[in-house]
Amino acid sequence: MKHILFFIAMLTLAGCSTNKNTEETITKEASGNSISLSDAQLKSAGLVTGTLEQRRLSNIVKTNGKIDVPPQNLVSVSVPLGGYLKSTKLLPGMHLKKGEVIAVLEDQQYIQLQENYLVTKIKLEVAEPEYVRQNELNQSKASSDKVLQQAKGEFQSLKIALSALAEKLKLININPQALSDQNLSKNITLRAPFDGFVSKVNVNIGKYVSPSDVLFELVNPSDIHLNLKVFEKDLIQLSIGQKVIAYTNTDPEKLHDSKIILISKDISQERTAEIHCHFDHYDKNLLPGMYMNAEIEIKSNEVFAVEEKAIVSYDGAEYLFVAQNDNTFEMVEATFGDRENGWAEVKNYDSFKEKKIVTQGAYTLLMGLKNKSEE
Repeated sequence: MKHILFFIAMLTLAGCSTNKNTEETITKEASGNSISLSDAQLKSAGLVTGTLEQRRLSNIVKTNGKIDVPPQNLVSVSVPLGGYLKSTKLLPGMHLKKGEVIAVLEDQQYIQLQENYLVTKIKLEVAEPEYVRQNELNQSKASSDKVLQQAKGEFQSLKIALSALAEKLKLININPQALSDQNLSKNITLRAPFDGFVSKVNVNIGKYVSPSDVLFELVNPSDIHLNLKVFEKDLIQLSIGQKVIAYTNTDPEKLHDSKIILISKDISQERTAEIHCHFDHYDKNLLPGMYMNAEIEIKSNEVFAVEEKAIVSYDGAEYLFVAQNDNTFEMVEATFGDRENGWAEVKNYDSFKEKKIVTQGAYTLLMGLKNKSEE
């Protein structure tokens, strides 16, 4: 019986010793940045390794701004002679073609202007031969100089009046050469001056508009551009012709390529300056005033880089996992520079050259390492 009790006691002490040794092993692993996986764990983790690659990465300045239109491409449409708006089909955002009718107006003064033109034209047709006749009579001394001067004055006055009335008719899109007593009209039409779209509609049918009223605002998209604000410290790195990639908040996956065409020399109180960029291809969905984000490509260098998905963050620092052997991986701190298109420059590349780096599954290793540290 004493032998049995002694054997049980020895087993108990042996068990306690084994547990203590296991805890010491775990503690030792947690104190470092290495983690070892069994073959089964390695297969389950699905790790993929690779090496640093030499790639050409660009330094990027991130900024924002809005779609803008130069003054010459933003047209306010008004009517030179007041009238009542008879019809229009325009709505904000509607696209127009050059020469398309955008509004019809009517007023009595349009009829009066056409009447004055035709009456003046008839009077001129009478005054011209009379002036010629008086000139001939004066040369033969059959008519006095006073009568000739009166005929000449009447002829020239009517000629000037007819020319002025013709220009007024052109202002309201009536061709004076085609005007006759058979085609007088109380209506005039306004036509689109270019291919573009409607920005604003300020009138409704039946409203009387004066020459100072703006009926519509039209945008000519041929020179639509991106107006960005850049901080003073970044201006020295910018130049005309640099590539800019812009995108909206609503559709960040759709990228719009553009180039810098103008850099402002005026610094605002916020220490920013405006730069203007022209789109390589105009997108009709880009409207004036629309907010956009942008990335400006500053420079392009050949560097050693790694895929960003290989980088893990822990306690305010960034790391890469380096394979020590087939089953053991060490977490090594790394410093990174420019990042572009999913790749990051590794500045302390000497620590990783020709070493196998975990490019897929790095966060699985980080979680395993943290879990061991917490045990």
